[in-house]
Amino acid sequence: MTLTSADIGAPPVREARLRTYAMTPPVHFTVSYAINPWMDSSVPVDTDLALSQWHTLRSVYESLGHTVHLVDPAPGLPDMVYAANGGLSVGGTVVAARLAFPERAAEGDLYAEWFARNGFGSVHRTTGIQEGEGDFLVVGARILAGTGFRTRRSAHDEVAAITGRPVITLELVDPRFYHLDTALGVLDDRTIAYHPAAFSARSRRLRDELFPDAIIATDADAAVLGLNLVSDGLDVVMTDRAPHLEAELREAGFRPVTVDLSELLKGGGRVKCCTLELQEIRSCPTRSSPTV
Repeated sequence: MTLTSADIGAPPVREARLRTYAMTPPVHFTVSYAINPWMDSSVPVDTDLALSQWHTLRSVYESLGHTVHLVDPAPGLPDMVYAANGGLSVGGTVVAARLAFPERAAEGDLYAEWFARNGFGSVHRTTGIQEGEGDFLVVGARILAGTGFRTRRSAHDEVAAITGRPVITLELVDPRFYHLDTALGVLDDRTIAYHPAAFSARSRRLRDELFPDAIIATDADAAVLGLNLVSDGLDVVMTDRAPHLEAELREAGFRPVTVDLSELLKGGGRVKCCTLELQEIRSCPTRSSPTV
């Protein structure tokens, strides 16, 4: 095959795959305690604005053809909106969360009950503390697992045994990025974006070996939780406050879709935190990026 000048350096053709998500509306959202560096209980929270921004995010997913299932919020659990922390769903198996702080502990039971009641695979619990997709991100056949602030290292071994998938441990070292999904975003089954300074030197080396073509986020990108994103392989739903990362994704052939979740950032989360992917029932249809 002969390459023309137009072919050289062209980004790869990206392909979207329809997804299924679980989300919890922030009906009871507030910041009444502080369990991460983003939370300040002295700053007022506009619950109506948070709910409006959340509805916009849900509408974006549905406009892209994805399916959204709703989990009922519970009074007294303002952080339940961060559905990614409710568990991990992969290969027909669900691992319900066991959250670190007592303020959120009841969420794990409620999500476990919801998974079981709605038939989303066999539901398992771990002995060790782990916060679902906040610290477990599926990339192809692997699961990347964060530790250092919330999820315990022992839980990585439990999740590997439950799912039958290799679990790669990555150590977080910056308290601003207390979950893996705040410092690393999965773009497709082979591609990630991440902020190197959020990880230990050993974890950076390991990640570079596994993903040599990863997109590198700047500190400015990471500081607005730009990596707390959701991708279907083509469309990347992300914050509207990370223009550098947005440009890098576009250059790599992805199609950024930006949303404003500024009110929910007051609790320490953006797009991915609000979105739990039900991976065992991924749909097969795909959409490719346009050929120019």
